[in-house]
This record gives sequence, structure tokens and C-alpha cells, in this order.
Amino acid sequence: MKLATYRHGQRQSYGVVTDGGIVDVPTAWPDGPGSVRAALKAGAMARIAELAAAAGPRVALSDVTLLAPIPDPPKLFGLAVNYAEHHAECNRGGDLPDDPRLTTTPRPFLMPVTAVAAPGAVVGWPVFSRQIDYEVELAAVIGSTCTCVSPEEAARCVAGYTIANDVSARSAAHADGRTERPKDAFFDWLHGKWADGFCPMGPWLVTADEVGDPQALDIEMRINGEVRQSANTRHMIFTVCELVAFLSRLVTLQPGDVIATGTPSGVGAATGDFLAGGDVMTCRIERIGELTNTLGEPPAAFYTPCAR
Repeated sequence: MKLATYRHGQRQSYGVVTDGGIVDVPTAWPDGPGSVRAALKAGAMARIAELAAAAGPRVALSDVTLLAPIPDPPKLFGLAVNYAEHHAECNRGGDLPDDPRLTTTPRPFLMPVTAVAAPGAVVGWPVFSRQIDYEVELAAVIGSTCTCVSPEEAARCVAGYTIANDVSARSAAHADGRTERPKDAFFDWLHGKWADGFCPMGPWLVTADEVGDPQALDIEMRINGEVRQSANTRHMIFTVCELVAFLSRLVTLQPGDVIATGTPSGVGAATGDFLAGGDVMTCRIERIGELTNTLGEPPAAFYTPCAR
């Protein structure tokens, strides 16, 4: 089942995407939950599937404007370096151990909800960086509250999957003229994940039963039609279930939380081939679909608070 959030006329709504169009859930179920996030919290997936299977009116996909499937996740996580080849291309300071799943831990970080952007949106170029990069990622959406779960239990906590583009600012204009301190490089990297619109998501949430094995999906990024990243999710260092289990011991996971699970090799930071204004980023993940966004033009001036 594909769940989409969208704007139809002046109204924001959500529904099930079918071959015959979209079943608008609030129309078919007036007293039901009013959003995908609310539906997950209410445990309403079975009822929504029944509505989608019933004969009834449909809204043409071409008549709506898609939004991120969950525009306001309670928590939005990213994962740093969760593919071995990406670790190598970024020269992370030595080879990974033979089995990093047994000898290292995931490196999650939080992003603000203002980073979420819709399919098709223009991603604004932030005033604090001159180098903008792309990262296609499989994103897992939590469907039930969980804490301290095992990887086996974690599978039941995932409602479904969507595509995320972890757009990244690779340089920090606000570092110009700054006196260097320990950890500056880490915080500059972290700041580069926070800009408005830097995490486009979509085109919809595909439920876990329809996706099947999340560790067997082809994943690809094209820039202006040119393939830059091409891999399979089986190459993740930590699986989706291992990531959910790890995070559930750091913080309680809630319905609607989103976990972007890391990007494969091929990013611009490895080659110096960064994005230019107007570049079109098209992410594709098998069994989910495509997510396309455009980078806006660079600002006329960059933010340099330490400049003399």
C-alpha cells in the first residue's frame, strides 16, 4: 500500500495511491485520523487498506501536488557513513574492521523538521556554504512506539519506507576568519545537514509488506540524468532493523519518526563534483519509486560573521 500526503486544491490531505487514482482517506473515513502520522499512531493501517480495496471515488494523481509523506515527523534521523564504500571514498582515516557490525556502532544524528521538503520542491541554497552535495537514502518510517527492542523485534516497528535525499552543505562560509577549535570540523559537518529543505522525502510511504526485504533494494541517484550513485541496500553496514534497535536504546521511537539509513558511494565530496544551481536530483529506489528535486541558485552573498 502506498500512502501519499498531498495538496488537492486548497486542502491538504492524504490517501492511498492505486492504479485507478488516489483513495482520499478523510473523504472515505470522515471520523478517521487526519494524516498519515495520525493514522500510524492510531494503528489504522488495516482499516485504510479496506477503504482502498472498496469501490469508490478516486482522485487523479495528476490533480494533486505531492508533499513529503510525513511533513512533520516527531524525529528525523540521519546516519553517517553506513555503506562501506562511502566510508572508503571519503577517506575516513583507515579501513573498516572486517565486521564493523560487531566492532563498531551506528552514527546517528538528528535533523530539524524544517529540513523536510516535498517531491518536486526547489531546495534553497543556504547562505552558509559554497559546496552543496547530494545523498540518496532509504528512509524507514516508524509505525509503533518502541524502546529497547531487539533487531528481530524492530522489524515489527517499521511501518514502511520512503526515499530521502540527504542534501549536504560540504563547506562552511561562516568558518572564514574563525579561530579553529577542537571539534570545529564535526560541527561544520553537522551544520551542513540542517538547512531548510535539505531533506526532501517522497514520493510516498510504501508499507513494509509491499517493500519486502529492505536489504535487497537497488538504489540510485542521477544528477541531470547522469548516474552518480548506484548500489543496493544489502551493502549497508548496519541493517534497517539493527539501526532501529540501536536508536531505540538511545531514545523512544514514536509513530511517524523517520530514519534516513545512510548513502552509498558516489557523492560529490569524493570527486569534488558538487552541485550547481539548477541541477536536477533524481533519486530512485526499487519498489518505492522516484523522488526529484532541483537545487536553487546560490545566494548573492554568503554568511561570514567573523569577516573583518
